[in-house]
Amino acid sequence: MSPAHLDRDFDYLVPPEFDDIAQPGVRVRIRFAGRLVDGYLLRRLAHTEHTGKMVKLERVVSAERVLTPEILDLATAVAHRYAGTRADVLRLAVPPRHARTENGGSAKKSAPDPSVPVEDPEFHEQQRDSGDHEASPHTLDGSTVENVPGATEEAVDGISDSADLDDDDRVARQRSVASPADAALADVGIRGVGSASAGNAALPGTETSDAATANPDHPAPAGIGTSDPVTFDPEPWDRYVHGRAFLAALGQGKGVRAAWQALPGEDWARRLAELAATVVGAGRSAILLVPDQRDLDRVLAECTLLLGDSAVGLAAGLGPAARYRRWLAVLRGSARVVVGTRAAVFAPAADLGLIAMWDDGDDTYAEPRAPYPHAREVAMLRAHESGAAFVAAGFARTAEVQAVVDSGWAHDLVADRSVLRKHTPRISAPGDSDLALERDPIARAVRIPGIAFAAARSALKEGAPVLVQVPRRGYVPALACTKCRTPARCRHCNGPLALPETRGGRNDPNAAHSPSCRWCGIVEAGFRCPVCASRALRAVVIGAQRTAEELGRAFPDVPIRGSSGGALLDTVEPGPQVVVATVGAEPTVRGGYGVALLLDSWALLGRADLRAGEDALRRWMSAAALVRAHGQVIVMAEPSIPTVQALVRWDPVGHARAEVDSRAEVGFPPAVRLVAIDGSTEAIAELLSTAALPDHVEVLGPVPLPPFARKPFTGDSPVEVERMILRVDRREGAALSKALITAQAIRSTHRTDAPLRVQIDPVDIG
Repeated sequence: MSPAHLDRDFDYLVPPEFDDIAQPGVRVRIRFAGRLVDGYLLRRLAHTEHTGKMVKLERVVSAERVLTPEILDLATAVAHRYAGTRADVLRLAVPPRHARTENGGSAKKSAPDPSVPVEDPEFHEQQRDSGDHEASPHTLDGSTVENVPGATEEAVDGISDSADLDDDDRVARQRSVASPADAALADVGIRGVGSASAGNAALPGTETSDAATANPDHPAPAGIGTSDPVTFDPEPWDRYVHGRAFLAALGQGKGVRAAWQALPGEDWARRLAELAATVVGAGRSAILLVPDQRDLDRVLAECTLLLGDSAVGLAAGLGPAARYRRWLAVLRGSARVVVGTRAAVFAPAADLGLIAMWDDGDDTYAEPRAPYPHAREVAMLRAHESGAAFVAAGFARTAEVQAVVDSGWAHDLVADRSVLRKHTPRISAPGDSDLALERDPIARAVRIPGIAFAAARSALKEGAPVLVQVPRRGYVPALACTKCRTPARCRHCNGPLALPETRGGRNDPNAAHSPSCRWCGIVEAGFRCPVCASRALRAVVIGAQRTAEELGRAFPDVPIRGSSGGALLDTVEPGPQVVVATVGAEPTVRGGYGVALLLDSWALLGRADLRAGEDALRRWMSAAALVRAHGQVIVMAEPSIPTVQALVRWDPVGHARAEVDSRAEVGFPPAVRLVAIDGSTEAIAELLSTAALPDHVEVLGPVPLPPFARKPFTGDSPVEVERMILRVDRREGAALSKALITAQAIRSTHRTDAPLRVQIDPVDIG
């Protein structure tokens, strides 16, 4: 159940007619507090410790055992780690059921989804034609049993034909019956999609009923370990110290753990596919985690080349049918390599041999829904519990990964400095020496100094493309008073004023030049500074569109391409051109860029965030890695800043080690366990008053919620939200989580509607 005080197992009787299909891991419908709710059957027991009246299972939704023992144990561990409930974790781990897909029925023809990779239809057809599907759903009195999440008791029996509807019709019908049930269940403190469980033992090994002849563990899928070994050239791994030995250990099924720093220009997608192929060749499965859809498509394409249809992609952008079909392929064992975004860390891969994660510093790995787990922490927890290998890969390194390397849990997988020098482009900052300042005294003061223009002209003359990275999209996304530097704000909503793009072009006489509000869109034709009454405005940040316009004037005969926001470019063709891209949107080019210019470094380094330096280095290295080995990278930043020096030396490990030491000195993660409690003053006080906190916990605050942080759900009440910080040594982190779980369980019995959110080790601290 989702309420914290109901996060436990409940015992139900299994009627004789369900004896064959009511096996551990199936979805069930049970009656709880007078309402029908969804749940999972955890265990079949011969006896119960419950002395009261036993209620029977209403129905078994499907014979598919979707909740494996490993995922159940992982969900329990994640809930304990992040002070949440198993129901919330299982919503992230197990996708909603799609009856037609699960039963092997034919899908309706529809227009192709651009977010689905091209190979997806062929994969679907092969899955529908395969023999790995379960039998038809169990029937009672001739009617098909279907799962209808959120349906009312009266509506359940009337919509068993919903499998014949397409996705849009199904969503519409579910919405028509979901709201009344959710509202009714909210009155008794139970949500309609809560996770009830049958059986009172959550761990394997307990006594099972005589009627339950199936093994409580999920049956081993067919095909694992029966395929021919996958062959590839392992020579690229020789560039890394102990790289070949690491591959050999994976092939032997060992649970090795490494922090892999990829060389600049490395075909990292191919290397990850080779790691997965090595594990599959040993008869095990692998999970590869990537930040976004673009990286997913790239890695999946490489895995498909090596492994064929045994590799599938899982992402939120897929439709419900496609996503559930792929998820079932993983559950049933026909897919042995999973490439996906953060939710794929819960994929039910059988005999898991490897979890690899690319660019774990990306903020998309942080789950925005309760209990707010981070995919990196879940991956390490799963690898530790299952004995699988773990790889944290990237061009840069986070402090969290460096901390586990320092602890000995993982080891470095890096290249020797001599090899690194051969593959790294020349990186410099303007004015990094007295001689450079003598040649160009204003090199540090201007946005694009002369040395940058000279390097770009030289690369374009050689026929090589030039990459220009900017931190902000738009034209002039931020304005300020020219006289007193006060940020320009809208008079109507207090939103930031920006100069929009001139849609008609810079030579259009009718183009609007007045600033407009980025929130409400109202044009501010007569701006006057509220501090000094000046009417003059200046640009605080130059966006990607304005940068492209300026570069177009500087290089009139060269194509200027943009990549940002909705106009994202995956690749560009080789040739003389200037590519202006926002951070994270840099396209790849065959042969690499000749020059990369990293502009407006202060916008990344100057953020009021704990991870500002770490994130800036990660974004710079991702762009610099696209430059060819004999190319040049120029970062427009103060050369003496440690983060800039780490980029110039290409030393992500040293920067991460220094970051860990500096955070330990001031008491920030990963050196400590940090808890952010957001809510109203009354809600926070109520929670802390019932929590038996550890003796050495440090309570900081309350302070106003940071402006960038998302507020907890407050309904229609305009309540003021505050933040309280709890800090404790990592050795007492488990005790703090347990205390908060107990306190939230007590609070949930009060049925209060005051907003409250508990986040452990949040990415944004404020």
